[in-house]
Amino acid sequence: FRTALQSSKHIVVIAGAGLSAASGIPTFRDGGGMWRSLNATALATPEAFNENPSLVWQFYHYRRTKALEAKPNAAHDVIAKMSVPIHLRKVAPSAQSFHLVTQNVDRLSISALNSLLAGPDRDLLSDTPKTRTVFRNSIIEMHGRIYDVRCTTCDFCKEDRTDPLCSALGAADASFQNYHDAGSKDVHIPEIDLPRCSACGALARPGVVWFGEKPYHLDEINSIVYKADMCLVIGTSSTVRPASTYAYRVQRRGGKVAVFNLAPSEKDEQADFVFTGPCETVLP
Repeated sequence: FRTALQSSKHIVVIAGAGLSAASGIPTFRDGGGMWRSLNATALATPEAFNENPSLVWQFYHYRRTKALEAKPNAAHDVIAKMSVPIHLRKVAPSAQSFHLVTQNVDRLSISALNSLLAGPDRDLLSDTPKTRTVFRNSIIEMHGRIYDVRCTTCDFCKEDRTDPLCSALGAADASFQNYHDAGSKDVHIPEIDLPRCSACGALARPGVVWFGEKPYHLDEINSIVYKADMCLVIGTSSTVRPASTYAYRVQRRGGKVAVFNLAPSEKDEQADFVFTGPCETVLP
């Protein structure tokens, strides 16, 4: 694997929920895939929001709170270093480009890169705001960002890390403090008290991509995958399209695929290299 990485020119990382698991971000499909005795996956749809925006907003308030509490782990830090050429060339001296395509919405990869760029050797990494922007642009958040709040009417969108976003969400959350099973109690928040668009006042929704919706930046991602000769699949079992197809497309054009994941998956047998274990341990 190291020999293949050293000769790689265009490296792409496809990351999933396993990358952030050690940071305390619950995944949808493991033991953290339940919320208030409900299937979390079923809440991440436009239909669920249309039917019960109060319940979906309470779920995303919970997810926002977990993300705000979380810190990048060692796997985030390794990927952040690979985003910066001076570090990347230590392990891939032939590299001409590096991109992270993440399915995660928690922004921890951005936080890890920002910490690196603000660290003690920041002058060695970059000496202009423009090059720092280039580094940040190497991270593509295809499923959106957990802190974005998007209008359901005018489509205005902005990042808002206020916690809670509105008093009603904070009150609903507090009402479950003494419940081991929060699903034993249903709190309904009137639509007028849910987060509103700061531009037009209409009902807002979380600015993430739900199941059944089109991911962001697909044209850019397709161009990156088309050029890639090394694909690192990190913390994902590659079951959600289109991200699940990217590694195969790299391989089909003669590139190599390395999988870093906690548990084996059916896609492993197709990979050139497989490293089983926690990403935050195995990747560094």
